[in-house]
Amino acid sequence: MKAIVTGGAGFIGSNMVDLLIREGCEVAVIDDLSSGKKKNVNPNAAFYEMDIAAPGVRGVFEKERPNYVFHFAAQISVADSVRNPLHDARVNIIGSLNLLEACVASGVGKFIFSSSGGTVYGEVPEAPASEDTVFAPFAPYGITKMSLEFYLNFYLNQHGLKYTALRYGNVFGPRQDPHGEAGVVAIFARAMLEGKTPMINGDGSCERDYVYVEDVARANFACVSKGDNTAYNVGTGVTTDVNQIYAAIADAVGFTQQANRGPHRAGDLQRSVLDISKAEREIGWSPKFTLKTGLETTVAYFREEVAREKGAKK
Repeated sequence: MKAIVTGGAGFIGSNMVDLLIREGCEVAVIDDLSSGKKKNVNPNAAFYEMDIAAPGVRGVFEKERPNYVFHFAAQISVADSVRNPLHDARVNIIGSLNLLEACVASGVGKFIFSSSGGTVYGEVPEAPASEDTVFAPFAPYGITKMSLEFYLNFYLNQHGLKYTALRYGNVFGPRQDPHGEAGVVAIFARAMLEGKTPMINGDGSCERDYVYVEDVARANFACVSKGDNTAYNVGTGVTTDVNQIYAAIADAVGFTQQANRGPHRAGDLQRSVLDISKAEREIGWSPKFTLKTGLETTVAYFREEVAREKGAKK
C-alpha cells in the first residue's frame, strides 16, 4: 500500500505517518512547514516541502502514485479564520480541491479527510452530536470543513473517488504545538513543566470531547478498508471541562498553583461532545486511551522535550 499524507510534519499527520510506517506502508509526506516541523517527519517517509495549493502537487502524485491520501494539512485556527477568511479558504478549500484534482488525475483509490466535530456542529447543549446532527458552523474554519464534505460527495459522483470524512473531537497528544491558541492540553502541560502558571479563559466550564492522537490515527487507518463514502465522529462521547483538564494535567506534572483567570473568549462553544456509535458499529473503531492515560503520556512527552531544550542551552 502506498499513501500520501498531507500535513505529515504536523501534530496528527506525523502520528499517522508513524502508524502507516509501522504497518508496512510506503508513505510520502506533503507539508509546507508553515506549522509542522521537519523533525516530526518519519525518516522512512519521502518528504516534499510544498504548499497543497501549489501546481507542483500534481507532479508529486504522478511520481508517487498513491493508493490512498490522508488529508491533514489545513489552516487550523478558528480565530485566524475569522480574522482572515480568504486565507482560510485558500488553504482549506482551494488547497483541498487541488489535492482532489490530483487524486483524480493519478487514479487514487480513496481520500480520507480530517473534518471537524465541534466546528461543523456548533453548540451541542444536550445529547452528543451524531453524524445526522444539522451542520451549524459558527466560523469560516467550520464552514470550510463542511464545504469539503460536500465536495467529496461531488468527486465521488463525478469521478468515482471514494472517501471517508472523519469529524474529530479535541485531539491531544505528543507533538501538539503548545504555542498559540490551539491545544489547551499542550499549552497547559508545557507551561506547567516550565514552572509557569497557565491562564483559563472565563470560568473554565466549557466542555469538550478530548480524544488521544493515537486513537485518531487508528480511526484513519480503519477507513482504508471500511467506511466508504460516509462520515464518522471520532471522539470519546465524554465531556471534560477546562477546569478538570487543568487539574488532571497539574496532577500529572506535580504542579500546585491555581490557574490565572482571563476573560471569556468570544465565540468559544460552551459544550461540544460527539456520539461515536456509528464508528463503533461500522468500522469497528473505539478509543483505547482513557483521558488519564493520554494525559500522562502527553505530559511525559513534553517533560522530555523541556529537559532536552534545557540541556541544549547549557
